[in-house]
Amino acid sequence: SLDADTVSGGPIAHVMESIHPDDRQRVSDLVTRTVAAGDRYDAEYRVAQPDASWKWVNARGAVQRDENGTPVLFPGVVIDITDRKQIESDLDRVTSEADHRRRHYEALLSSTPDLAYIFDLQYRFLYANEGLLRMWGKTWEEAAGKTCLELGYEPWHAEMHAREIDEVKRTRTLLRGEVPFTGTFGRRIYDYILAPVFDAHGNVEAVAGTTRDVTERKEAEDAVRDADRKKDDFIALLAHELRNPLAPIRTGLQVLKLAGSDAATAANARAMMERQLTHMVRLIDDLLDVSRVTRNQMELRRARVTLAEVVGNAVEAAGELIESAGHDLTLDLPPEPIVLDADLTRLAQVFSNLLTNSAKYTLPGGKIRLAASVRDNRAVVSVSDTGIGIPDPSLPTIFDMFNQVDRSIERSSGGLGIGLALDKGLVEMHGGTIIAESTEGRGSTFTVSIPLAPPLTHPDGPVSEQSSTPPPARRFLVVDDNRDGAESMVMMLKLMGNDVRSAHDGLAAVETAENFRPQVILMDVGMPLMNGLDAARRIREQPWGKDPVIIAMTGWGQESDRQNSRNAGCDGHLVKPVDFTELEKLLKSTKK
Repeated sequence: SLDADTVSGGPIAHVMESIHPDDRQRVSDLVTRTVAAGDRYDAEYRVAQPDASWKWVNARGAVQRDENGTPVLFPGVVIDITDRKQIESDLDRVTSEADHRRRHYEALLSSTPDLAYIFDLQYRFLYANEGLLRMWGKTWEEAAGKTCLELGYEPWHAEMHAREIDEVKRTRTLLRGEVPFTGTFGRRIYDYILAPVFDAHGNVEAVAGTTRDVTERKEAEDAVRDADRKKDDFIALLAHELRNPLAPIRTGLQVLKLAGSDAATAANARAMMERQLTHMVRLIDDLLDVSRVTRNQMELRRARVTLAEVVGNAVEAAGELIESAGHDLTLDLPPEPIVLDADLTRLAQVFSNLLTNSAKYTLPGGKIRLAASVRDNRAVVSVSDTGIGIPDPSLPTIFDMFNQVDRSIERSSGGLGIGLALDKGLVEMHGGTIIAESTEGRGSTFTVSIPLAPPLTHPDGPVSEQSSTPPPARRFLVVDDNRDGAESMVMMLKLMGNDVRSAHDGLAAVETAENFRPQVILMDVGMPLMNGLDAARRIREQPWGKDPVIIAMTGWGQESDRQNSRNAGCDGHLVKPVDFTELEKLLKSTKK
């Protein structure tokens, strides 16, 4: 620094020598300009100290001139501003570091797929990263300071976030939620976390949040749950479908034991048991086949066959069902042979299943048509009907495993929901395609296309047998749309000395019960026209309907099924195949 004597009245050059070399030229230029044309000056610069350190000063003054305008004095004051400069330097450093960190954070938040944002306590956005702005389809200038409602959120959604911000402020803890939102990315599902932001005094001054798109995860979870549901439904359905043929088989065995020398009754029982065993074998075959197809373990036994041979075998397999339903079947095949490199059994199985489905889901007296042609070196075969059709929502999944369009008890028609999945697998093994077209209530068309070339053997299934104790003579009404099941039960009960009638749908059950006045009604649940539970309710409504014992007789045996039977007025619930010992115990426990 300079002493007062050196500065006072001395040349300015002495002062310049004490100024930091980096500041000297700037100060000299300022002095020169001020002396030449100005009257006031204000400069900040560093000056040397005795201990070789530097101090910042602020020099202010004014040029005094004589009457001719010649500068004569350069008076002023010099103030030590070292502390202020240190504070400014610290502030610049902190600001630079903060800006540096902000750029890093912004780069991180802009590159993350998550949406990041900050609310003030009035629910306005203080910050939104690039991902969130893209979802909104807005710039930050358009979104800054806006609330959710002002940014186009649905009112319920905006109100929900406002409540959550208040809750985070009140509880001072994290909050997590999940919500759907429609933005520029479409309708998506988002998982979000809101967290409090504290000031220097520990008060909540804002709420920060991150949001993640979990749509794919939710869809995957839903798919797993749906697969589990289908698996559980299939297991229950499999038990139901296997019990159906087992019921008349068990009853038939009892008939054979009691028939004695009655050859006609024994022959009828054996024929019925053979039919039901064939049905059970077919179910087991389908299970084995679809398992082999899905694991790529099925081998096709290809040979040169004609489409006429394939269709002939298919019609032979499905013909009895078509004929019994009174359907009109039309075959439209080209006169010239269509030769395929195919597994005759497997391909016939495909068309037999399609024809069988048409017969099942077409009201009696309907029309079924199988037509074939050759297009682009491919055989194109369509199976169409005038049946109940397929609902639009079910078409995309009609070929999925375990899929059944209609499981209502009024339209119970059997099957495991694997037939079309098997058809699709077998057709594709032949290098072909299968598609479904339908309008609900106006029939369906399944079209198979295979290159002029395309599906096994049938294992035997075991037969279960069990003895039973016949009940005492009573008037029985057996109600079952499975005629073999009903007939075998009728034969069995008659051989025990009972007076027995039968009915094969709910409406006939009510009418027969009114005329016959049975003591016991064995009521199947899944039947056409009126299901068994509704028939039981209708009977209970009649003056005479309080007297008979009504026992639900069905393949469905879960607790919810038993509760449904009780709610309909049934006195008991037996799962097919019926054990006659259990039937007798139930009848003894439900005497009226």
